[in-house]
Amino acid sequence: MDRDYNNPPMPKITFLGAAGTVTGSKYLIEAKGKRLLIDCGLFQGGKELTQRNWAPLPQNPASFDFVVLTHAHLDHTGYLPRLVSGGFRGPIFANAATQELCGLLLPDSAHLMEEDADNATRHGYSSHKPALPLYTQDQAAATLKRFAPLPRLGECRISPEFLIRSHDAGHILGSSSLELVITEDGKNTTILFSGDIGRYGQPLLKDPERPPRADFVLCESTYGDRDHPTVPPPDEALAEVINRVARRGGVIVVPAFAVDRTQLLIYDIRQLERARRIPPLPIYMDSPMAIDVTEIYRKHREDLKIGTEELSANASSTQAVHVMRSPEESKQINQVHTPAIIISASGMATGGRVLHHLSQRLPDARNCVLLAGFQAEGTRGRALEDGAKLVQIHGETVPVRAEVVNLRQFSAHGGRSELMRWLGGIPAPPRQIFLVHGEPAAAQALEATIKTELRWNVTVANYLQSVDLNAG
Repeated sequence: MDRDYNNPPMPKITFLGAAGTVTGSKYLIEAKGKRLLIDCGLFQGGKELTQRNWAPLPQNPASFDFVVLTHAHLDHTGYLPRLVSGGFRGPIFANAATQELCGLLLPDSAHLMEEDADNATRHGYSSHKPALPLYTQDQAAATLKRFAPLPRLGECRISPEFLIRSHDAGHILGSSSLELVITEDGKNTTILFSGDIGRYGQPLLKDPERPPRADFVLCESTYGDRDHPTVPPPDEALAEVINRVARRGGVIVVPAFAVDRTQLLIYDIRQLERARRIPPLPIYMDSPMAIDVTEIYRKHREDLKIGTEELSANASSTQAVHVMRSPEESKQINQVHTPAIIISASGMATGGRVLHHLSQRLPDARNCVLLAGFQAEGTRGRALEDGAKLVQIHGETVPVRAEVVNLRQFSAHGGRSELMRWLGGIPAPPRQIFLVHGEPAAAQALEATIKTELRWNVTVANYLQSVDLNAG
């Protein structure tokens, strides 16, 4: 879409992603002829969703002036290299922790895409000859050069039209809810972007910060239709799984979210070992990035409840943590036939090295796949969670005989009650709430809850919908 400087658009928002689904977060704000994108994430899930990553963006990337990020997860940042290669030349604003995490996540994402494309070409299960990655490591590196600083908390005026205030969202390190103040013709309009709201009372991260007043609110709705189980408690649930699988001589495979879930799991495993509630098991971390992420956590204690020394000790003091950096080291795990824990990317089993471990371990009923986060529709993780008896991996059909467990107690997303707690902290009713970042059933359930309990104006956002913020 080309600019029209003679007739600049009134303030408006367009939902370019995370509307009707939990991935692909992209929200375009237009005011006084300037265009700001909040988040720039990958679509993840089934073919229909992932094809959106390959299709041209509905808006011309070269026409965007700024990008501001809520946090580093790929469903909020993973499309950035495509945006830059498509012509975006503006700054990408993010706080220091988010920049450092993106410095790991984006190149790693590109590496996995290149690796998967190579596998597809070698094994002939791609319709393209040769198979291509969505973007390359060089394109990821070029993207990182466009990053610009944003304060962890407090405000930053990125242009005369746009002022950003950041608030801790408690989801992962550096995660923020963003308060955007739009100034146009002497009038201010405030939009609050929840980002991903974290959990309350977690051992590592601080609670989500109380949100400010806003005219409009975009609220995530990932778990808008349910709360996370509280019985048994997370540590007890984890101990039960580890002890059960170890007794039968099995191996636990954890599709890894390298940021936050890996750190929390290792922390809890170490606490259970110390208390002698589980046997000490070797951990094969086939996600070297997770170790690097832990070091970033240590640097940014402003987000943490525990001391960095405690995090360091718990990250490195399990019975044996084997960091598998090369593909050759990864393949050595195939020779492990005694109880162990394998942590490997990616978190929804959409790609990466974990697919090799699933292919190896799923056919054995002694083993267990431990899911520790949301599994989007269309992903292998969701298929496993839903009880699939067969899954496709690298063009082959793999039988599922292993136990599959999703410990939702370890989710980094707030459940329905936690989302309502966050919304209830807003000092006054907004003009309108838009529900995003949720599958339809979850978003619609949260919409009904908000209408019943808060009696606020709320609607579920639609993909590619544009809303004039001055209307009404």
